[in-house]
Amino acid sequence: MSVTAAAPVANEWWVTFKQGDNDLLGTHVKIATYNTSDNKDSIWVDDLQNTWSFKCKAKADYKALTFETNNAQNEYYDIQVKITNGKILRKAGISKTGNITDSIYLEATFTDDPDNKYTLSGTARTMYAEDDY
Repeated sequence: MSVTAAAPVANEWWVTFKQGDNDLLGTHVKIATYNTSDNKDSIWVDDLQNTWSFKCKAKADYKALTFETNNAQNEYYDIQVKITNGKILRKAGISKTGNITDSIYLEATFTDDPDNKYTLSGTARTMYAEDDY
């Protein structure tokens, strides 16, 4: 079985989308992180059009489980995305039904709303139907 280099930071995630303490969507939504075709030191961060409609490449450190980007081109519409403090935390999350899973955290800003910072945080998708939102 072949595994991509991005495997340590790749997954589907159930996250909240917040500005400050304000949960902008009122529920968890699915996003994804996955390998690029280059597969050396970058990943796609894709909100699957569930939050701000963004999909961009981010530099990833697979050993440190971190990722970030500055002014990456958004693939869904013409803006740039900045991601800071992106990190995967091993076994630091608890799924909807209480399963221990990985956790994700990232902060994002968008050039069409440069004065606001948004936080996406949540847990890895376990693939158990009971844990899906």
